[in-house]
Amino acid sequence: MTVNMRLFRLIKIVFVVLRFGLDEFMLAHERVRWMRVPLNMLLFMRNTSQPRAVRLRLALENLGPIFVKFGQMLSTRRDLMPIDLADELARLQDRVPPFPSTQAIAALEAAYRKPLREVFQSFDETPVASASVAQVHFAVLPDGRDVAVKILRPGITSIISHDVALLKVAADLVERLWSDGRRLKPLEVIDEFEKHLADELDLTREAANGSQLRRNFADSPLLLVPEMYWDYCSTEVMVMQRMYGTTISQVGALREAGIDIPKLAANGVEIFYTQVFRDGFFHADMHPGNVQVAADGRYIALDFGIMGTLTDTDKHYLAQNFIAFFRRDYKRVAEVHIESGWAPASTRVDELEAAIRAVCEPIFDKPLREVSFGRVLLRLFQTSRRFGIEIQPQLVLLQKTLLNIEGLGLQLDPELDLWKTAKPWLERWMSEQVGWRGFLKTLREEAPHYATLLPQLPRLLHHRLSGSAANRNDELLRKMLEQQKRYNILLALLILLLCLFAWEILVAA
Repeated sequence: MTVNMRLFRLIKIVFVVLRFGLDEFMLAHERVRWMRVPLNMLLFMRNTSQPRAVRLRLALENLGPIFVKFGQMLSTRRDLMPIDLADELARLQDRVPPFPSTQAIAALEAAYRKPLREVFQSFDETPVASASVAQVHFAVLPDGRDVAVKILRPGITSIISHDVALLKVAADLVERLWSDGRRLKPLEVIDEFEKHLADELDLTREAANGSQLRRNFADSPLLLVPEMYWDYCSTEVMVMQRMYGTTISQVGALREAGIDIPKLAANGVEIFYTQVFRDGFFHADMHPGNVQVAADGRYIALDFGIMGTLTDTDKHYLAQNFIAFFRRDYKRVAEVHIESGWAPASTRVDELEAAIRAVCEPIFDKPLREVSFGRVLLRLFQTSRRFGIEIQPQLVLLQKTLLNIEGLGLQLDPELDLWKTAKPWLERWMSEQVGWRGFLKTLREEAPHYATLLPQLPRLLHHRLSGSAANRNDELLRKMLEQQKRYNILLALLILLLCLFAWEILVAA
């Protein structure tokens, strides 16, 4: 993007900000509050009668895809946004007019370096979906396979990179001017946002994400994931198997097709927990446009640009939190927050326990229609602010996905009891992680490493101990090392015997 284009983009942003009266957010700080009166006099012609939340949403829609996406993410950060703004931003729909089919064809021919008729048997020039960074067309491969072709928007990369830079400037101001800014880590949130945007702008990565999710749910009775056709994929183009299903928001059509709606809703919860806790790799953009239902009742996942990942440590602490929560063991929830480092070590367990109980206890034994995750998250964030609990940027996408799950669940089965549905699955998963099955699974995974290491262990141990002794002349130290050497050899033999015993167990299993 040239300097002139950057300047034009900045001028447009300033114009939209002033047009929708968003300067009231910026001029709320005491250092610049004096500018309100002269600015309002200067811009007396503008209409700011609508609520501030509506004006913010309209401004973001006017500013384009990157700001819409950021607004969607902000709607999940109810620790950062007042409730009226968060609720309104949650209404943002990533509906963008399609770019001309002539540009789509030109992009395809540039990517394949040949005429389109030599690549596809047929290609539908009318897009079936259009989003922030790409649009989708249906086509047929030369061998007759039906496919969906996703094409990156021309010039979107430079626009997004510039807009992200502007967002970082705004986040830096938040940290400097707002007393709670550092704890909320807005720069880290934008860094996390930028990382996932980079994945969306490289369709090869998205295809790899889809391929991984498909492998994770191979032969699953719950979820279908389209196959990626790698010979036709590049950074600007992704070609995948065309899926046939009904959009999950069309509940009436699903009922007419004979789909068991309550079972479908419960399966959705199981799919979510399986992705998060079994795989640590989950679809983080599960709005109705990205989820369909096949004729046999299985979910169909689409659009893999935004995927969340969790480390084993994150999964462990999250699972403990969820299970303690489902058991109403609020003391354990408080302890896990402190053990994980999410809450300061000086936090009193009893005080944090009481605060969490006040938030969570009212929502138990209620169907989904009477529970708002948004409200619960808001109260939890307020509690976190009180106790100095730091926001975990890696969990932002998980919060966003939870809100998506809430929306899908409300559409499908308002009577769904999320707690009763999730508790058995999580307890079974934890038993597999920490019980005998978890122990055997870990040994099975580590067996190839042990098989390579064990034959070398005596030589490596002798070499290390011999080298250590040769470098010391002190007689006392030499005697101590000799004693340590005998101890280490005995210990190594004991470890060897245990590993061989474990190997026998694995073979028998």
